[in-house]
Amino acid sequence: MEGSEALRLFGITLVGATPDNGKKLLLTIILVAVVVLSATLGRRLLSGTLGRGARLNRYRFWARQVVGLVAGAILILGIVSIWFDDPTRLTTALGLVTAGVAFALQRVITAIAGYFVILRGKTFNVGDRIVMGGVRGDVIALSFMQTKIMEMGQPPPVSAAEPPMWVHSRQFTGRIVTVSNDKIFDEPIYNYTSHFPYVWEEVRLPIRYGDDRARAEALLLEAARRHAVTEERLTAKHREELERRYRLPIGDIEPKVYWRLTDNWLELTVRFLSPDHGTREIKDAMSREILAQLDVAGIPIASATYEITGLPAITLHLENGR
Repeated sequence: MEGSEALRLFGITLVGATPDNGKKLLLTIILVAVVVLSATLGRRLLSGTLGRGARLNRYRFWARQVVGLVAGAILILGIVSIWFDDPTRLTTALGLVTAGVAFALQRVITAIAGYFVILRGKTFNVGDRIVMGGVRGDVIALSFMQTKIMEMGQPPPVSAAEPPMWVHSRQFTGRIVTVSNDKIFDEPIYNYTSHFPYVWEEVRLPIRYGDDRARAEALLLEAARRHAVTEERLTAKHREELERRYRLPIGDIEPKVYWRLTDNWLELTVRFLSPDHGTREIKDAMSREILAQLDVAGIPIASATYEITGLPAITLHLENGR
């Protein structure tokens, strides 16, 4: 057949270079160009139609994922249809490709599988605050193999975790970290914002045992009620969503003070509900107010003290009677 004759260059027969394969290659290039262009235009059109906003960002995120999946499916089906019109050739090629890919691209396949697990299980969304692969921050992008996170600092209780941070609070460091999607199979993923965009926080205050404990507790409660999330500020939607999904009553979310006895002081801990974003601002405002009110009430903050219960005998020797 004329279409199956091999091409020759300077008397050398080019393996696989036939007019038929040339047509298939040209069709493949056209298909890739059309699909990529259509996907790009589709993403831009969706971004412009949906507009901006935290809630719309989530819709735009899922729309981009759908466009990417549809484009990938069309590419795979189109390329397979162009190059493997013979079922026998297709079966042989798939067997060879599967064996090679399974051996050489194990991590890549696992990362792609992680991508579908993230989407199917709704592990996180764009804009969610998560911990993944040891990285804390907000999700800003998700692709087939990688997740991009806007990194944030670590709060004091985990300041010794790896990698070490120079920002000791939940605020952005300015770095964008790329994490492989296969991490979801290796370690747990912590999501701060899924279904319930609030977290429990605490502020600790050490005072001396002899000070006005009731007044110190009242000051903590007043500051927490003024700045934290209270029963009135929590939306009914979030309360019902938490109870419906996890079948757990949200309980009393009003700020509450707990006492703990130590060797040196009485530790008062006020527990309160805070939004997933802006916790540092809330704790900063509470700390300033608590310190100011403690000064007015004349209650100092306790520090480590030591009680000397006895001293060894001291002998003095005088020279020349002096």
